Amino acid sequence: GVRLLLHGLCSNTTVKSLDLKGNNLRTMGAEALGKLLRQNKSIRSLTLEWNSLGMWEEGFSLFCQGLRANNFLQRLDLRNNQINHQGAGELAMALTQNTSLQELDLRWNNIGLLGGRALLNCLRSNKTLKRLELAGNNVPGDILKAVEQALDHNQDREAILSEAQNQVNILSKEVLSLKDEKNKQFMDFVDTVDKQKEERARSEKISAARVSQLQEALDEQYSIMNSLKTKLQMTEAALALSEQKVHNLGELLNAMKQEQNSVAECHFRELQQQKQEGADREGKLLHDLSAASEKNLLLRNQVDELERKCKVQQDQLFQVKQDLTNTTAELKLRAVEAEERLEMEKRRFKQSLEDMESLRVKEVDRMTQQMEASERSMHDRIQRLEAIRISLDEELSQVKAAALTERGRAEEELIKVRSQARLEEQQRLDHLEEKLRLMTESRDEAQNCCLKQKEMVAEAQAKAKQLSLYADGLRRRLDELQQDLDSKEQEKVAELNKVKVELQEQIGHLEAERTAQDGLREKIAALERQLKALSSNHREALLDKEGEISLLQEKLRMKEAEISRMREEEAQRASFLQNAIMAYVQGSPLGTHSSRK
Repeated sequence: GVRLLLHGLCSNTTVKSLDLKGNNLRTMGAEALGKLLRQNKSIRSLTLEWNSLGMWEEGFSLFCQGLRANNFLQRLDLRNNQINHQGAGELAMALTQNTSLQELDLRWNNIGLLGGRALLNCLRSNKTLKRLELAGNNVPGDILKAVEQALDHNQDREAILSEAQNQVNILSKEVLSLKDEKNKQFMDFVDTVDKQKEERARSEKISAARVSQLQEALDEQYSIMNSLKTKLQMTEAALALSEQKVHNLGELLNAMKQEQNSVAECHFRELQQQKQEGADREGKLLHDLSAASEKNLLLRNQVDELERKCKVQQDQLFQVKQDLTNTTAELKLRAVEAEERLEMEKRRFKQSLEDMESLRVKEVDRMTQQMEASERSMHDRIQRLEAIRISLDEELSQVKAAALTERGRAEEELIKVRSQARLEEQQRLDHLEEKLRLMTESRDEAQNCCLKQKEMVAEAQAKAKQLSLYADGLRRRLDELQQDLDSKEQEKVAELNKVKVELQEQIGHLEAERTAQDGLREKIAALERQLKALSSNHREALLDKEGEISLLQEKLRMKEAEISRMREEEAQRASFLQNAIMAYVQGSPLGTHSSRK
């Protein structure tokens, strides 16, 4: 049933804690647990108390292989599982490669001295285990102390690493925040520059539109002048036609004069020829003469009127020509002045725009260079501090490793001395037990001899005396051996005192190293204070940069105000020029003449 349950949990991703306490798991259950630990990635706590897993070596080895491959389990409870020193060795080999287990409970098993040593050796390579319970396992006290020291070292190392990681995270967050602030400031500056560019482009568009309007007004003036020229040409053509008409009328007058002369001559000839005619013809001729004279007077009046009209038209044409010449000259002069003013304004505006653009480019380049230099200096400082921190961590790890190696060597030497003393004591006790056994055998043989040889009382008494003497000698030897044992115990106590003194010296060295570590921590704190001071200096520098940026923005606002003022002046000038041109056009005689027409 447990195998089916564990097979179902292999692909489960929601169960975080599993309690299988007191289920009598055997080899198949241990194999299923090893498979579960190899495949499951969600279980963080596993309780296996009272299951006797240590009795089945093959199944427990498979369980340890699964624990070796697992990197997600954090708590494991193996109390009362009859784990011997071999199982502890398998478990220690699994712990050398496991990097996630933090708590391991092995109380009330049968690990012993060898298992405790194996677990202690695995703690040299395992740096994640923080809690290891070994009560009730017949493990010597020195090994338990060494295990506690190793676990304390792991906890200290984890605390130091967590503090260093937190400091690194804090520094990285501060650096990222500073970078974000710089990027935001730079983006704001770029946005302001883009807005200024857009406003400048708008102003250029507006000025271009105004220039185009002025150009259109000039084109209109040119078109008006062209229309005036065409009108002038038309008036000249009309004048030419009127002159031709006057010429034709003069020819007609000459023809009429010639005709009159011819008629007069004819009449005079007729009169001279017909003087000799009758009186009746004289009346007729007089009547004809009066009619001819009247006609002649009418024709003369018409000729005078035509001559007066021609003179008036010639005077008007001359006045119009003079007005046209004056107006064209004035318009040309004003157009030239307007063009010169426009060119001057364009040049000034272009020069001011070029100056502003060059100033802005220089300011942007200077600001970018300063920002890049500050970023480079900050990166260099951060890299230097990171290198110092890494070197300090390396020195601290080297010092801790040296302390651990020296502590391990001292503990190994102490264990060797204790084992040798125990072996010597055991050998001596075995020897004394052998002697006692021989003495008991001899005493039994003596009793048998006494029982068998009652007849030889004298000999038995003599032998008894000898045996009593021999017993006294043995007692003396026992006393001597007891004295030797006491002396050996005193020597062992002296050696133990020496070892204790050496251990106290080593502990003093370790405390000195701890003080050195405290000094290193103080150095790290000083470096952190320096980092804080540097960060505060950097913040002050950023505030200074923000003040400079605000000053530059104020300068840009002043420049924008000047540009707007110049634009308003240009607009006023253009409006004044347009009003003047319109007033001139409306007030010119051509305008009145055209309006009259």
